[in-house]
Amino acid sequence: MEQYSIHESGITIEGRTYSSGYCARMMHPDGRLYGTFRTYTLLVDGDRVTFRNCVFENTSGPQAEAGQALALYLDGDEIRLEDCVLKGHQDTLFLAPLPEKEIIPGGFLGPKEHAPRKHHTMYFRNCLIEGGIDFIFGGATAYFDNCEFRSVEPGYVFAPSTPEGVKEGFVVRNSRFTRTENVPDGSVYIARPWRNFAKVRLEDCWLGAHIARGGFHDWDKAEARATVEFTELRSVGPGACPEGRPDYVKVVTGDCPEGRPDHVKVTAAGGGEVKA
Repeated sequence: MEQYSIHESGITIEGRTYSSGYCARMMHPDGRLYGTFRTYTLLVDGDRVTFRNCVFENTSGPQAEAGQALALYLDGDEIRLEDCVLKGHQDTLFLAPLPEKEIIPGGFLGPKEHAPRKHHTMYFRNCLIEGGIDFIFGGATAYFDNCEFRSVEPGYVFAPSTPEGVKEGFVVRNSRFTRTENVPDGSVYIARPWRNFAKVRLEDCWLGAHIARGGFHDWDKAEARATVEFTELRSVGPGACPEGRPDYVKVVTGDCPEGRPDHVKVTAAGGGEVKA
């Protein structure tokens, strides 16, 4: 197997396929497990890199067998993906920076473990991203336009670690949350906070029936509820307009406010595994 890296800035790459199968539970040549951040298929740390019609995949398999397994590790500013496909299970796409400190000693072992934590902005348009648990995660500001998020096993789509003071985390617009046929109804959450101050905003998205009634999860961290910013604007589909959204989620809708329970904030339209 081969791992790939791109360090150049200001380049455009079209029509490439990047594939490998490294996973967290494999033994590294240094005698330690690979862990999360050494499993990438492709690492990009150049700025202003654009990918068009490319495929990025980690073929190591389901979370229960492989654990974390990155298809794409992005640690550059103004990176853009257009009409691309990303495939994996747990931790398919990492959007740097890392949090300042790991929870588990050695949890950030990898190419950027000791690098400065620089904030980045990234863009995704017309992309298909597949995964299971926390399959899009990290501290970047990232905009997803007209994308499809396909769950291949029960889990969580987003696990942001938005740094305190950063205005926006993951912003998803005009996109679709879908599943493969093996994923049960109500078995996937839109997001949970990898760190406090996590931010996710959905705008005009379609949610399939696999999205859990609560929509969002606090990762069993009660203190995170006061700092996260989880917002849904005008979601539609069988996984949208639920009665069970928690009270720390802001729901904006123009067509079904009467169906919300009293503890859910409503505004008229217009207005798995322990991680390191």
